[in-house]
Amino acid sequence: MTRSDPYLPADAETRSQARALIDGARHGALAVLQPGSGLPSVSRIALATDKDGTPVSLVSALAAHTGALEANPACALLLGEPGAKGDPLTHPRLTLHCTAQMVARGTPGHDALRVRYLALRPKAGLYADFGDFRFVRFAIADGLLNAGFGKAVRLAGEDLHGQSLSGAPRKP
Repeated sequence: MTRSDPYLPADAETRSQARALIDGARHGALAVLQPGSGLPSVSRIALATDKDGTPVSLVSALAAHTGALEANPACALLLGEPGAKGDPLTHPRLTLHCTAQMVARGTPGHDALRVRYLALRPKAGLYADFGDFRFVRFAIADGLLNAGFGKAVRLAGEDLHGQSLSGAPRKP
């Protein structure tokens, strides 16, 4: 028995909807594989984006998900929130398949990311400079957008990079 691909091709509307979910995400669910056991684990993390629209977070070395990302940077993010009413599965959500990239302190990339992150998430200033915290960038390989019943879309990495909501290239 051959099963047909249930995913629709990406178009301008679905790319824009996916970008809106990325750009608007204040937090997301991070899926990692635990070192040793290889069992999956999910954590809620705070999110923002870098100047290129790549999801970023500020993580603590004390968190299990940070150790998991160091051992295996392959991960996934789930973005999108159910609305206040109705079936939560009818609300748009986006799964991003990513590779975590730790950003070293004292590098120009770190300093620029710190300024942007704190501008977007000012309360993180309370702990951003603690020694156990560091930034992680989630390089997107591809994504799956579920925009509601019968509206599943497979997005290539190129569908999710470098565009603002208007479709224009992002500005630094």
